[in-house]
Amino acid sequence: MLNIADTLHRWCREARPFALATVVDVRGSAPLPTGTSVAVDADGNAVGSISGGCVEGAVYELCRQVLHDGGAPQRAWFGYSDDDAFAVGLTCGGELDVLVRRVDWSDGPHLAAALGEVVEGRPAAVAQVVDGPDHLLGATLSVLADGSMTYGTLDDGPTDRLVADEARALLRAGRTARVTVGGNGDGCPEPLTLLVHVHASRPRMLVFGAVDFAAALSRAGSFLGYRVTVCDARPVFATEARFPHADEVLVDWPHRYLERTAVDARTAVCVLTHDAKFDIPLLRLALDLPVGYVGAMGSRRTHDERLRLLDEAGVSEDQLARLHSPIGLDLGARTPEETAVSITAEIIAHTNQATGLPLSQGTGPIHR
Repeated sequence: MLNIADTLHRWCREARPFALATVVDVRGSAPLPTGTSVAVDADGNAVGSISGGCVEGAVYELCRQVLHDGGAPQRAWFGYSDDDAFAVGLTCGGELDVLVRRVDWSDGPHLAAALGEVVEGRPAAVAQVVDGPDHLLGATLSVLADGSMTYGTLDDGPTDRLVADEARALLRAGRTARVTVGGNGDGCPEPLTLLVHVHASRPRMLVFGAVDFAAALSRAGSFLGYRVTVCDARPVFATEARFPHADEVLVDWPHRYLERTAVDARTAVCVLTHDAKFDIPLLRLALDLPVGYVGAMGSRRTHDERLRLLDEAGVSEDQLARLHSPIGLDLGARTPEETAVSITAEIIAHTNQATGLPLSQGTGPIHR
C-alpha cells in the first residue's frame, strides 16, 4: 500500500471510504512485488497497479464490489492459464494472492498517521493481517519513526505487542515481508499471518574519491534512491558544484569520516580513489563494518597490490572475500556514465543475491 501512500493519506484525511486491494503473496514470476496495492474510492477513482496491467480490470471490479457491499474482505487468486494466456491472468507465468478490504473513516486516523510519515519521507511500518480470524482479516497496526510509537490495535493486548515487535524488526532491516505470530503459547491464542509494509529511510551510498566517475555514480545512486555522500580529503575537488546530485559533499580523510558515520546492512561503500594512502586505511575499516557492499576501483594490477597491502595490514581472508575489486560488472564500460551503470548493476545484483548474468542465459522465474 505504500506505493500509493500520498493518495491514501489524502483520502484518509478526507474520511473518504475506499477499497484497498493488496498483493499479499506471489508465486512464480510476477511483475510487481508483495505489498503493492490498488485503491478505488466511492466515485470510482483508481490509483496504483498490482500487475502492470494484466489483471487490473478484474481487481477494479472486485474493489467496486467490496466498497459497494461494505462487507467482509475478499481474497482472489490471479494466475497464468495455458488455455488462454491473454485472458484475465498473468501472462508472465506467476500467481498473485490479492486481499481486498474496505477502509472507512474509523480506520483513517492511524493509517493517516503512518501514511503521513511515508509521504514526508520518514520511516514507518504498517502490519496488515492477511491470514487469521475473520474479524481481523485486513486489520492494520502501524509503527512509526524509531519504532517507539504504535497506532491502531488488533486486540489491545499481547497480539499488539507481538505484531509491533515484528514490525519494528522489519523496519530496522528496511524490508517488507510476511511474518507469522501467535498460536504457540506466547499470549496470542490464534496464529496470525501478517504482511508488514515497510518504508525505511533511504539506504546510503558512500562514494570516496571526488573524481569524474564519482560524479556519474552519485547521479546513478540518487536515481536508485540512495542517499549519496561524496567524500575526499582534497578541498579543491570535493565541492558541491562538481557533485550536484549528491546529498552531501564532505572534505575529510575517508577513513576518518567512515569511523564516525552511521552505516547498516544496506550501505554501499564505493572507493574510487585508487590511491593506497586513502584506500588501505579506508578499506581496512570498511571490510570490518556491517555494510552491504564494499567495492574499490582500479586495474587488476592495482587490485593485486591492494590485496597485498591489505593482507599486510591484518585484513583476514574472510574480510577480503567481501571486497568487490575491480569494482563493477563486466559491461565493457569506458565512460564515467557507463562505469556508473557497471557499478550500480553489481550493487543491485549483490543486494538481491542475483548472478548478474544475461536473463537469456538463465532459467526459472525472473522475479524471485
